[in-house]
Amino acid sequence: MAHIQDRWYSEKIDPDTGEPVLDAKGRPVKQKTSFYGKGMRYKVRYIDPDGQERSKTFPDRKLGAAQDFMHQMENDMKKGTYLDPDAGKIHFKEFAETWLNSQTFEETTREGTEIRLRLHVYPHLGNRWLSAIKPSNIREWDRALQKKGLAETYRRLIFANVSAIFSAAIDDERLNKNPCTAKSVTAPRGEYPKIVPWVPERVHGVHDALPDRYKVTVPLGGGCGLRQGEVFGISPDDVDEDTEKLRVERQIKIVRGQLVFGLPKHGKTREVPLPTEVRLAIKEHVEQFPPLKITLPWGEPDGDPVTVRLLLYTRESTAIHRMYFNRHVWKPALREAGVAEPVRADGFHALRHFYASVLLDAGENIRALAEYLGHADPAFTLRVYTHLMPSSAARTRSAIDRIFGGE
Repeated sequence: MAHIQDRWYSEKIDPDTGEPVLDAKGRPVKQKTSFYGKGMRYKVRYIDPDGQERSKTFPDRKLGAAQDFMHQMENDMKKGTYLDPDAGKIHFKEFAETWLNSQTFEETTREGTEIRLRLHVYPHLGNRWLSAIKPSNIREWDRALQKKGLAETYRRLIFANVSAIFSAAIDDERLNKNPCTAKSVTAPRGEYPKIVPWVPERVHGVHDALPDRYKVTVPLGGGCGLRQGEVFGISPDDVDEDTEKLRVERQIKIVRGQLVFGLPKHGKTREVPLPTEVRLAIKEHVEQFPPLKITLPWGEPDGDPVTVRLLLYTRESTAIHRMYFNRHVWKPALREAGVAEPVRADGFHALRHFYASVLLDAGENIRALAEYLGHADPAFTLRVYTHLMPSSAARTRSAIDRIFGGE
């Protein structure tokens, strides 16, 4: 049974009888203890569900707070929602690092998450106890990120990481509430800007401006919708001429600064339709630059070595590093094609957007497009590209006119 101990006073005991001394009204007489006036006055003592004695102290004039705490502990134990008040006394950074190490992320995702936490979360929340972080702290932290000029889409990603950490703390019975989901906290919406796809003239211009050994990247990205890392990881052996499909089975990515092979994003291999023009471009490239066997670790720098006949490689006969390619190959080609000041939207990913816009304009459905692009969820494809879908107004008018016109 929980009770409150007044550390400043104790009952006066009759030395002869060993019984408490009572006053005229029959109440125990109190006397000052050696703790009188020193430190915390009230100590709430209780037994937790594991049979361990617990306690919490309160200062003078806070008897009401001590009583509220005692009643809360009793009610939580009755309802089965009891949490050890000390369980949340762990620094956010310490718990977050444990959380991150336990995730089954791809290494690139783990690395990116660690960087976001280190740069944008730990300086604000890292040294606070989990239980001490309130919704007001979350609002102040997000406002600080906004003042730094971080894009809302990026803030949304960071916010989602922090919220996931608090959710894990709840699952571990360290907290009973997630401050990120409080009604007073507004999560960054981070709506993606509308995609403005390249026109065919720009696609052709960039293709023509690229060095010969890299020209085939354009038909692979703009004609099959491959991501940059997937393009760098393509082998001629992935071409299936019988079914006219291209198998996307790997990508080249950077993990801890080192190139490795890995599965495509979301761990999803896929097959995409192989247009004749893309197949001919691959064939022409192979004739000029024979495939080269490249060996890289799989998944992470200390992964098992895997050898693949790559379609694309550098003049030094090595796998292509995207940072080198973007800076020394892609951007110069953009400028030569007339893009005076390349921005983020002019990155290699623009070819995937071009691919999506062409397919949607031709009437392809969202589910098929999501499959070809390797998206995990067609809903994501719809959110990103819905504004590129042809208007249905003309089709609606035509359909109704045919009905009422008796056609």
